[in-house]
Amino acid sequence: MTTITATYAAPFGAITTYRVIHAIETALNSLITWNTQRKKFKMLNALSTQNLEDIGLTRADLNTYKLM
Repeated sequence: MTTITATYAAPFGAITTYRVIHAIETALNSLITWNTQRKKFKMLNALSTQNLEDIGLTRADLNTYKLM
């Protein structure tokens, strides 16, 4: 039995379109991640020192978290 392997070229502009969409998707995902981390930091920063100690964190931990 014989098999035929055919290789087709991508349509003109398909690779460029893929790269543009991928770049936009990556940028949006980065923005969503940044905003989520910003909200978490803001919520934790609003807690009192005693509340932070209750959950096992210190103010120094928050400053380290902000840099991440």
